Amino acid sequence: MTNADFNWKVGGAQGEGIDSTGEIFALTLHRMGYYVYTYRHFMSLIKGGHTNYKVRISPVQRRHRGDGLDLLVAFDQGSIDFSLPEMSPGSAIIYDSTSFEGRIPEGRNITLIPIPLTQMARDLGMVIMKNMVAIGASAALVGLPQDAFEGYLEERFGKKGDAVVETNRKVLAAGYNYALEHTDWRKPLPGLPEASKGKKRLFMHGNDAVALGAVVAGCRVVAAYPITPATEILYSVLKLLPKYGGVVLQAEDEIAACQMAIGANYAGVRAMTSTSGPGLSLMSESLGLSGASETPLVIVDVMRAGPSTGMPTKTEQADAFHAIYSAHGEIQRIVLAPSTVEDAFYDMQRAFNLADKYQVPVIVLVDLVLGLSKQTVDLEDIDFERIAIDRGKLLTTKDEVDAVVARLGHYKRYELTEDGISARALPGLEDAVHMVLSYEHDEEGNEMEERGMRVKQTRKRFNKMRSLNMDEWALRRTGPQNPDLLLVGWGSTEGQLEEAREQLTAGGLKVAHLQVGALYPLPAAAIRKEIEAAGKVLVFENNYEGQLLELIKQKVGHYDKVQASLKFDGDPFYVSEVVAMVKEVA
Repeated sequence: MTNADFNWKVGGAQGEGIDSTGEIFALTLHRMGYYVYTYRHFMSLIKGGHTNYKVRISPVQRRHRGDGLDLLVAFDQGSIDFSLPEMSPGSAIIYDSTSFEGRIPEGRNITLIPIPLTQMARDLGMVIMKNMVAIGASAALVGLPQDAFEGYLEERFGKKGDAVVETNRKVLAAGYNYALEHTDWRKPLPGLPEASKGKKRLFMHGNDAVALGAVVAGCRVVAAYPITPATEILYSVLKLLPKYGGVVLQAEDEIAACQMAIGANYAGVRAMTSTSGPGLSLMSESLGLSGASETPLVIVDVMRAGPSTGMPTKTEQADAFHAIYSAHGEIQRIVLAPSTVEDAFYDMQRAFNLADKYQVPVIVLVDLVLGLSKQTVDLEDIDFERIAIDRGKLLTTKDEVDAVVARLGHYKRYELTEDGISARALPGLEDAVHMVLSYEHDEEGNEMEERGMRVKQTRKRFNKMRSLNMDEWALRRTGPQNPDLLLVGWGSTEGQLEEAREQLTAGGLKVAHLQVGALYPLPAAAIRKEIEAAGKVLVFENNYEGQLLELIKQKVGHYDKVQASLKFDGDPFYVSEVVAMVKEVA
């Protein structure tokens, strides 16, 4: 955390409106012009169990939740106990004195601020409104004007009538005034640069960006089964797709969802499915169908902590091997791993282009932190025309089919071409009748087990990827050339690694940072160049096995220079943890 940031959190039991409280606070500050980054800690329970919502507020963009905590709103003692390790010196805790007596260990430089949140809400409106009391108190202590949340109140409660809006306004004002009168603790928010005011911005998480990127890519069918933490993709496309003639299908299970997506793609409509690790396991056989039939397919896997049911609401980056190697037999596929909200938007467009061009399944790995952390995104950083739609060798007209027939005598769906990619005709086109099977086949698509053709078709399927080069966009690098230490990461680790690099550089170390955005095919040549130029290499991942590290060892080598720095407790890295790990080897 830097002095330019402010970190706020609300915590309590699930079912107490913790998420809505955090989002009200975050969205209001976002609209004021601040960059906000939110992080949700929650359990897979509807009620009970601890949950909290953290908001990092900054005049500049941040890519992770921040290490410290300046102001905590605690609805129970458990929230205080849970968040104490994050509390910064000089920080404060607002606690609900109606329900409990807040306690902290002796010697901590933390101010306890008792406010009867529940009682005030009960007296002025309803108990459920204690979140508005807490927001009002928070606003007073960080220097926000009392009317800062006025726009949100009108928007959220206006449809319920003026009386409801006025009651919420009254409850918020009561919390605001009580805080001013009963404590001297103050910590103003960082100043807001003039340049940030009036900018058009989005408040979205990675799952929103996945949905938006898919729609921009021309996806018009999304088939999925709800699963944490990927369900928000379904919610987002439900808002978008119908406006563009698209369809959202809730399948009976992940197997059906994946096969619906394959069927729609076969028919010529760009389609995808979204899931998490357990669902991807069920889709493994369908991956083989996509590979054998050379039908495009896009799967988004929002990774959570496994194995099996594991910890559905905690983050992990342990599906890399599964995405790369799952499916019986051998098929080609592409695996992308966005690190930021913007990456998720663009990678979805790339995913559809790559699936169409190479006629393979493309899996986009999004970890839970990226998928669910809402944050400020500058609209000017989202270029809706950067990536043009490329359908590859898709035949959509009779004239295109006639050209193929004139060359071959008749249409061959699995023609043995030099680049390994055959023309794919839409079903129903005259003179383009063909078979599409899960069995091995000849050039026309007829089932066969002749050894020579089997060898030719297998080589064809693997040769099609020879022309793929992702180096231009699959790697992002910062820092000096020939560094003493290179930090390597993938997925949502980017924010922590970049801030750690800045801190370490300020401390006199020569450190660079490489973020990997494609896991298969791994951009091995470009990574090898970076590793050979560095003294030592640390690979940071949220898994036990060091899956990216093992891929680097397998495809790049340099066992003597590369080692893993791992965290797999369900929680993302803190910057301080990254710095400590670096200092152990530096």
